[in-house]
Amino acid sequence: MKMISKEGVAALCLMMMLGLATPTLAQENATPINVNTADAALLAELPGIGETKAAAIVKDREANGPFESANDLARVSGIGEATVEGLADQVTF
Repeated sequence: MKMISKEGVAALCLMMMLGLATPTLAQENATPINVNTADAALLAELPGIGETKAAAIVKDREANGPFESANDLARVSGIGEATVEGLADQVTF
């Protein structure tokens, strides 16, 4: 059986950490999405939203008018307090 050196293990750990950190860093630097103008495809990119909730956001917006704050998103079926808190810095109105 071939032995892996300490340097090899360290390099592998570093690559794994960088691979996991990249999506998080991309989300932190991303421009917030305007919930009142975005289409369902763009809204679906938000964490915890997906296609079904994105379509529900658009439907609610068309039926009830624009959202004024992240808290207003809770009026959409399937979006709870935890999701609202997670989206607060990723959306605008």
